[in-house]
Amino acid sequence: MVLENLSDKLKLTLKKIANAPHIDKELVKEVVKDIQRALLQADVNVKLVLQLTKSLETRALTEKPPAGMSAKEHVIRIIYQELVKILGKPREVPLKKQVIMMVGLYGQGKTTTCGKLGRYFQKKGLKVGLIGCDVHRPAALDQLMQIGEQINVPVFGIRGEKDPVKICLQGLEHFKDLDVIIVDTSGRHALEDDLIEEMRNIFQAAKPDEKLLVMDATVGQQAGPQAKAFHDAVNITGVIITKMDGSAKGGGALSAVQETKAPVVFIGVGEHINDLEKFEPTRFISRILGMGDLASLLEKVTENISEKDAKEVMERISAGKFTLKEMEKQMEMISGMGPFQKIMNMLPFGMSGKLSNEQMEETQKKLKRFKIIMKSMTEYEKENPLEIKHSRIARIAKGAGVDAKDVKELLKYYNMSKKAIRGIKDRKWRKVLEKQMREGKLSM
Repeated sequence: MVLENLSDKLKLTLKKIANAPHIDKELVKEVVKDIQRALLQADVNVKLVLQLTKSLETRALTEKPPAGMSAKEHVIRIIYQELVKILGKPREVPLKKQVIMMVGLYGQGKTTTCGKLGRYFQKKGLKVGLIGCDVHRPAALDQLMQIGEQINVPVFGIRGEKDPVKICLQGLEHFKDLDVIIVDTSGRHALEDDLIEEMRNIFQAAKPDEKLLVMDATVGQQAGPQAKAFHDAVNITGVIITKMDGSAKGGGALSAVQETKAPVVFIGVGEHINDLEKFEPTRFISRILGMGDLASLLEKVTENISEKDAKEVMERISAGKFTLKEMEKQMEMISGMGPFQKIMNMLPFGMSGKLSNEQMEETQKKLKRFKIIMKSMTEYEKENPLEIKHSRIARIAKGAGVDAKDVKELLKYYNMSKKAIRGIKDRKWRKVLEKQMREGKLSM
């Protein structure tokens, strides 16, 4: 998970508040020290940490809880609000016809991020093209072409050409009928004069709608000065911070960039081509605190599930029809959303906190095994799970290359799922979901 150590420490702090008999000055000061320590270990600037915790302490000791909110809930709400404040206001890259120019130093993950960004717009239904204007790094065009092939996005480049402006102009003409054109530019080991001049020349030729700076989270607090230098040079419109999943300095990078006038628009959260997330401070802090991120979870669901499949499954379940076919479809949907642990991190702590990392990994393995087992079943067996007895279990196990006990475990899991669905069939949340679906809010 992104900033896992920080998240674990802050969750413990919230637990301390929740388990306290009451809120008093001593508890507030203790909580403030815990948060200070957690943020400093996440490489957040000392001055910023002191400002945040001073404001947090003052508000927690002087503000009265709103009507209907307990003192504990009020303090937790203040922590949430103050953490969101240091990450600044969100800015979204619009879904429209546009040219995007990518800039950054060497080794920051710029070319890979071009592919991730292309995949992001592709999933939103836009036609994307990539232009390789990095004329200095050996094999830069080859890398971009491999990425383009991976996501089925066309790439334009001219081998041996040393003029990036020429490549850019021909690429723009070549891709003029596409929706989003992403221009990959050269980097340097430092922001030198020749890099600035090259960026400005490409900018004047391409007239990009967006100029996005790609930065590695491991630079920590140095992200601030770097972002400011690029912003002063070419007036960048947004920052993408990469490698947020593995860096203890991610908190420093995020908070430092927000002190400039360049907002973070995306964060890279893994090596997979789909591991790029829109950066929204409210959702990010909610997830860090273990409050979940149901909005992002719903977005992932709608990205990975076709409208037809979603409606079909919902209609069958609504009619009381839940066979192994519905369960198989559900498992396919979950698998398409990425690693199980990332999905669980989007759920509130009360739900996701019940499983350890080891248990999550084991659950993911089981789901994979169950999918293999169901592929060995006939359509009749999937529609009529009660007919799966000893001889059928033996045949299914042999076809799937598993033991009979694994097939029995799947059937047990199915029966538990069926009971759970029956239990929630008439509950309020289901009616709310159906209403949102009818209104098109879930795009299903």
